[in-house]
Amino acid sequence: MTEIERIDQLREELHRHNYNYYVLNAPEISDREFDERMRELQDLEEKHPEHFDENSPTMRVGSDINKNFTQVPHRYPMLSLGNTYSEAEVTEFYERVKKDLNEDFEICCEMKYDGTSISLTYEGGRLVRAVTRGDGVQGDDVTDNVKTIRSIPLVLHGTGYPDEFEMRGEILMPWTVFEELNKEREAREEPLFANPRNAASGTLKLQNSAVVASRKLDAYLYYLLGDNLPCDGHYENLQEAEKWGFKISHITRKCHTLQEVFEFIKYWDTERKNLPVATDGIVLKVNSLRQQRNLGYTAKSPRWAIAYKFQAERACTRLNKVTYQVGRTGAVTPVANLDPVQLSGTIVKRASLHNADIIEGLDLHIGDMVYVEKGGEIIPKIVGVDKEARLLIGDKVKFITRCPECGSPLVRYEGEAAHYCPNDTACPPQIKGKIEHFISRKAMNIDGLGPETVDQFYQEGLIRDAADLYSLRADEIVKLERMGEKSAENIIRSIERSREVPFERVLFALGIRFVGETVAKKVAKAFCSIDMLAQATLDDLIHVDEIGEKIAQSIILYFRNLQNRELIERLRRAGVQLEAAAQDTSNHTDKLAGKSIVISGVFTHHSRDEYKALIEQHGGKNVGSISSKTSFILAGDNMGPAKLEKAKKLGVPIVGEDEFLQMIE
Repeated sequence: MTEIERIDQLREELHRHNYNYYVLNAPEISDREFDERMRELQDLEEKHPEHFDENSPTMRVGSDINKNFTQVPHRYPMLSLGNTYSEAEVTEFYERVKKDLNEDFEICCEMKYDGTSISLTYEGGRLVRAVTRGDGVQGDDVTDNVKTIRSIPLVLHGTGYPDEFEMRGEILMPWTVFEELNKEREAREEPLFANPRNAASGTLKLQNSAVVASRKLDAYLYYLLGDNLPCDGHYENLQEAEKWGFKISHITRKCHTLQEVFEFIKYWDTERKNLPVATDGIVLKVNSLRQQRNLGYTAKSPRWAIAYKFQAERACTRLNKVTYQVGRTGAVTPVANLDPVQLSGTIVKRASLHNADIIEGLDLHIGDMVYVEKGGEIIPKIVGVDKEARLLIGDKVKFITRCPECGSPLVRYEGEAAHYCPNDTACPPQIKGKIEHFISRKAMNIDGLGPETVDQFYQEGLIRDAADLYSLRADEIVKLERMGEKSAENIIRSIERSREVPFERVLFALGIRFVGETVAKKVAKAFCSIDMLAQATLDDLIHVDEIGEKIAQSIILYFRNLQNRELIERLRRAGVQLEAAAQDTSNHTDKLAGKSIVISGVFTHHSRDEYKALIEQHGGKNVGSISSKTSFILAGDNMGPAKLEKAKKLGVPIVGEDEFLQMIE
């Protein structure tokens, strides 16, 4: 046997032994034998660099060369799931799916692992790319780090896998590894990780893959994407993927009734505490990929899946005082300062009290023993008071009447629970908060600036609003404390790059009240420039899809403010994109102009979302419910009987899938 042949043999053997040990938990050889073969392979690869393979088992040890991450767009967006917290909400989801599909369906129940999401791309049976979730549209390429995770296959086993596909899953840090890591950090007097999720996420973003390898991360894979998949069933695809070498959770169960779903939830609500990794709920997915396509997506999440979050863990501790924070919108949030208490893997010292009504409802007194939960096991909140424990308590907690930052009298708008500081042009937290929002990743994405840097620039008098960022000079900020020459240059370069950020993100960055990321996209599409938007009437705005009167009024009030208009003019002079780039409209027509169309049923040729896009492409408007103004219903198979009856009653025409495609041909 030649040395090249021996290299290939060792690579194949070590891939198999990795799989047996880390996925099947059934090793065939001792650790010593494994290490001896690994050393032999390393020696042979050093002698034959011409036979390099980026997916060799030796790549699992990582490299100590630092590497910056590049942004990679997702072929399929990585959307978040809607959350439910009760059986009633699960029932509502189930009934909604039943109504929309109007045919039999199965629900795949699986654990919601509490780690960091990853997308793995395989080509020809080999791992070629690993990308974090990022903002759902694009993420960081962390391929070198992921290759160190031994439960993720670098080269697939068996046959039958597509030539190219994507596998999604969760990168995890097991409890035992997490506890050992924190012991080591404590011994070195380093800050401890709050929980395994933070530890896994932080580890995956380290620029030294050798350190990542030492952290012993694990992974469970839970979703297969791509063309030419083996099965229509999600559950069945996972069983096939397990044969190719992927670590698939054996907890996953396919349910045929709502009762079976509840039995699964009830069992794992208790039993999850015995699992080796952190979990925070159950994910419910419609099993059929065809049915998933027909159910489609909202702007933020799939309609065919939902997360059931386990009841939050509760702890009891003492309330020492209440302080108040002012946000960028001027909303004043009361914060409870507590005796430290352990809760869901973290030490909690502060908890939100939300607003004055919550404080009044709890009848809080300083010194009270209070019950603290983590809402969705993320944000701590006070949910009750142990009134029987009241012995020596202090004053009753009363909401403040003036802004704790600038002293302005607080206001409370009709129909809202929060109190606001109206001094939005001179209240420091509001000014800094608006700048922090402007520079954030989903807005202008200005790297090198964070809350501390914004505060420093503000204190030094360098910035008073977002437009001031474009007047900063490197020689001006390099003199500041903790600001080196390289950092200063990076900030200026990032500010320069932000001039190319598209209009829809600039609109989001302005921080107009109620105009979030999704609304900004819709508004930017309807009004192609800031000038068109500034001139829009209430009637113009509320005719935009998903824009109600509340959002429309907020946009109008924003442009009535002289200081806001001056800010926009200064941003215009700075070269920020205040109008949408010209779009390719070569395939747009007016064949459906003026028509309001309802989509209902299950389709063969395209998904619901694809039909919605086609309607807009040809000048039509998608509407959610049938009325006398509906032009026609695009109906697939199994259209709901209630919609059918209403259409007949109102005389609304029903158009089939083939007829519709001919209509726009």
